[in-house]
Amino acid sequence: METPPDRSGKPPRSASVTLGRGGLDEALGEGTKATFWNTLGSDGEAEFPAILFDGIVGRRVAAYLVDLILLGVIWWALAAAASILGLITFGLTVPLTALALALVPLAYHTLTIGGPWSATPGMRLLGLQVRTLGGQRPDFGRAAIQTVVFYVTVGATSWLVLLLALFNNRGRTLHDFLSGLVVLRLMPAPD
Repeated sequence: METPPDRSGKPPRSASVTLGRGGLDEALGEGTKATFWNTLGSDGEAEFPAILFDGIVGRRVAAYLVDLILLGVIWWALAAAASILGLITFGLTVPLTALALALVPLAYHTLTIGGPWSATPGMRLLGLQVRTLGGQRPDFGRAAIQTVVFYVTVGATSWLVLLLALFNNRGRTLHDFLSGLVVLRLMPAPD
């Protein structure tokens, strides 16, 4: 059931739309898709349709669990290689490899969010992407800021900071607000 548009003719940001067989294309309609794509690259904030935020919190949690599994596999493979290297060099490389292993999550998130898909593999699997408030893909600098703020705030608050996503209609967390990014469902391109 769709929420009626407000007086300006734009759907409210907190509107909830149930997807039918036509998916996002059908739910958004041609006018909304065109409006969204025309606002990309503008100086202000893009007009993100509310449908792009339906179920976003659950999808983000599931995507992060997938990413944790992938990160674990990558980390353990690199740790095994570092151990062998440490044995060969009689421990001379241990401090350097310890630092490198600590940077794996930062590199994983920064390179995937700042990369061509603007999403980690977990996000891609669950149909999510990261965008700036203007609708563009984030660069590596902004992706790094988001990642560092994520790990610092999660570490400092024992994950409690992520509850912020439950109290706004876009499912944004503190690291999203501070980096000027938004996570949303994949948007179909205009025809």
